[in-house]
Amino acid sequence: MRYLVTGAAGMLGRDLQTALAGRDVTALSRAEFDVTDAASVRSIVGGHDVIINCAAYTKVDAAEADEDAAYAINATGVGTLATAAADAGAKLVSISTDYVFNGSATSPYAEDGTREPISAYGRTKAAGEELALDRHPDGTYIVRTAWLYGAHGPNFAKTMLRLARTKESWAVVDDQIGQPTWTADLAAQIVLMLDSNAPTGIYHGTNSGQTTWFDFARAVLEERGIDPSRITRTDSASFALPAPRPSYSVLGHDAWSRAALPEMRDWRAALSAASADGAIDPE
Repeated sequence: MRYLVTGAAGMLGRDLQTALAGRDVTALSRAEFDVTDAASVRSIVGGHDVIINCAAYTKVDAAEADEDAAYAINATGVGTLATAAADAGAKLVSISTDYVFNGSATSPYAEDGTREPISAYGRTKAAGEELALDRHPDGTYIVRTAWLYGAHGPNFAKTMLRLARTKESWAVVDDQIGQPTWTADLAAQIVLMLDSNAPTGIYHGTNSGQTTWFDFARAVLEERGIDPSRITRTDSASFALPAPRPSYSVLGHDAWSRAALPEMRDWRAALSAASADGAIDPE
């Protein structure tokens, strides 16, 4: 099996390379592989058996003013990859997001739930899902994830520990609910899915359980033996951001059980393992 990992310089891309260690892997960063260049995509995808697409426009707030740029990568680029994968007879794994939902639910979103994005970023990712499934229906995996943190890049967990070095106290929102997800766990789950020849379709790649950003932040400090009471509660209205955030981003995991695979472990257990591994240490 020959694997192609796009967006390979990011948190998930780096952990995927670790999870695929010892295999025939071509790992290309965004600078090395532009998913918006159709000719390049066709040339590079050919000869690979599995394409794992981690390339994405992830600037959620910037996308509100530049949706075309986000669409080119998150939608058109994904569609181009799907076409090339279909032509090559390869499987495509495309990473998506909880932002395809509107965040108004009160119970976990099912994999087949209606896409109702409330931001430009969410609209472009939803469009990418639809294009991939339309162009390569029998060979596409959509893996939605959320609240990612990991060793290779900036993220919320590292930010909390960095703030602990410089501030006596700070506020974190307590009115957004989701699933903190360690990229090393997600990478391992994707490889398990592929190795098990799971049915193609939509999967939710998040650590299980749920929490708020506030409680996640406190848990990060607790892992380092830092007093969590230094973090105080606030609400989303206190932060004026261009893009609306889903207030409820908990994703259901029924597709894993249907594929006879275990869901990812609880977010708190994952955080403890990530902390012990040094994955949340600030640079």
